[in-house]
Amino acid sequence: MAGNTFGTLFRITTFGESHGPMMGLIIDGCPAGLDLDMTYVQAEVDRRRPGQSAIVTQRKEPDRVEVVSGTFEGKTTGTPLTFLIMNKDQKSKDYTHIKDKYRPSHADMTYQSKYGLRDYRGGGRSSARETVARVVAGAVAKLILKHSGITIHAGVTAVGHLSLDTPLESLDWSVCEHNLVRCPEAHLAEQMEALITEVMKSGDTIGGQVSCVIYNCPVGLGDPVFDKLHADLGKAMLSINAVKGFEIGSGFSSIAMKGSAHNDQWISTEGSIETKTNNSGGVQGGISNGMPIVFNVAFKPLATIMKDQMSVDQDSNPVVLKGKGRHDPCVVPRAVPIVEAMAALVILDHHMRQRVVKLEGLS
Repeated sequence: MAGNTFGTLFRITTFGESHGPMMGLIIDGCPAGLDLDMTYVQAEVDRRRPGQSAIVTQRKEPDRVEVVSGTFEGKTTGTPLTFLIMNKDQKSKDYTHIKDKYRPSHADMTYQSKYGLRDYRGGGRSSARETVARVVAGAVAKLILKHSGITIHAGVTAVGHLSLDTPLESLDWSVCEHNLVRCPEAHLAEQMEALITEVMKSGDTIGGQVSCVIYNCPVGLGDPVFDKLHADLGKAMLSINAVKGFEIGSGFSSIAMKGSAHNDQWISTEGSIETKTNNSGGVQGGISNGMPIVFNVAFKPLATIMKDQMSVDQDSNPVVLKGKGRHDPCVVPRAVPIVEAMAALVILDHHMRQRVVKLEGLS
């Protein structure tokens, strides 16, 4: 199975299955001399951890991160970094009833058809459990980007019919970590939590949107024609489980706009050039223009529901699937750190491709 590696100069490879003994990550290309703040790395992983509230999956995983190579006396050596996260709370028996059955909107049939076999226990590699390794990688990338003043913030801006209309650049992102939904607007977060709880009690799931803003990204990241910055961001986001849509800047709303309204006028402010508006979302011609990079990511309702569903088995016989197991009624609260992590990986990789990264104070 190919497709487990992401990035060019800052390259990550993830490994492990949802119900295997561990999840793992290898980072190749991390600069030497970085103070590897494992307290920060662990805190980022804890934001994604299952069982953290009543509106997410109740799988109880401590998700303790262990670094086993690539460091000496707390600093990176420039050699491959390897991280392990042990799986502690697998309940594989919850999946024996679908051993020979295809769940609607899951990867069961496609994996079986492509590889001739599949790990039915939680989906194996197709499980969102894999994203824990991405969050570790993103935390390391954020530590490096911090030396360049680049910060990345994401939050939940829509759940079902509830959505936030405030311009993303003006939001107080610190609010996200003070409510269960991780919405940057406290009052709307309460409504979202109530909606998720209602849907969960009915045995169903619901979708949502995560929005992200990247501040202080320098001009010049991204390369024409096939390595455009927003194209790589799109690929990164669409690689996340349950993602069905990506838009940058004005996105699909630009369809209803005229060019005269959509064009971002260049202005000079205290000797620097910026745009009066940001419909481009911080990227023009595939290259960052120095404005905040702004994008939205749409997540579908998760496919596993606690209701009976009609399907077929591997022999094409009709079957009834019973909803079992521990699953998120809405994925977006735990998806926020995943979106940030993938954004950090793209920005850092392009930063390194644009110039050699030199970390201030590092030899």
